[in-house]
This record gives sequence, structure tokens and C-alpha cells, in this order.
Amino acid sequence: MSNTAEGSLWKGALIPSGVIAILCIVGSDLIRHTSGLWGALMASATVVIFFSIHLIINQVSKNLDPIAVMALAMFSYFAKVLVMGAFLVIVTKTTTPQNVDRPAFAVTALAITAAWLGGEIRAFLKLRLGLPLPSTSSSQSGEHPGGSDGTK
Repeated sequence: MSNTAEGSLWKGALIPSGVIAILCIVGSDLIRHTSGLWGALMASATVVIFFSIHLIINQVSKNLDPIAVMALAMFSYFAKVLVMGAFLVIVTKTTTPQNVDRPAFAVTALAITAAWLGGEIRAFLKLRLGLPLPSTSSSQSGEHPGGSDGTK
């Protein structure tokens, strides 16, 4: 995926996210000790996996029909939300705040999400992708839609 647009987006998002994740992990460990470390580690893994799935689906579906791509995107989003909800319920029920610090998890997840989205947007703007526009008969002949003087 490294030489494709998705690879560029993933790299552009992963670098700032990785830096923020390391800062959050170290900061959480210093402030909240072991429970903060575990909370930040879990949040880091969760956010990176969550957003990476989106880019993998883009790579897999790039040659599919637009309706199939939309269906796949909606299914993956719904599945990610369900899995994320189940994961959070499991973590809440099976761990204590003394083991996994909830505020460290939340702050880390929000910070990495912001870094990921910012990095992905920055990488996307650097791609300078040209979008194909549909051709019409008037644009092929060089005329304006309303006639030669632009009026209807």
C-alpha cells in the first residue's frame, strides 16, 4: 500500500499519530503510572486500527462500482462502531480503573484521532488528485451551455 494514494494517506496520518501516541503514552505513564500507561496503549492501538481499516477498505474497493463502494463503506463503518462499542464494554467490565485509566484512554484517543485526521487531510491535499469530470456535447465543441454569448 506504500506506493498508492492510500499508502500516502496512511503514512501521512501515521507519522503525526505515532508522535502524539508516544507523547500520550509517556505522559500518561508519568502522570497516572501503570494504569495510565495501559489506558494510553489501548487507546493508541484502538484508534490506529479503527482508522487503518478505512484506508484498507479504500484500497480493496477502488475498482468496484460506486454503489458497491458505498455499501462496503457503510457496512464497515457500522461494523467498526459495533466492534468499538463491544470492545469498550468488555474493557469496562473486565478491568478496573486501577488497571486501565479511563481519562488517559479518553485523552489519548481524542489526541490521536485529531492527529490522524489532520495528517490524513494534509497528505490528501499533497496528493493533488485530478478528478475526472463527465464530458458533455457542449464542452466538447467549446461552446458555453447557453450559447456563444453565454445567454440562454
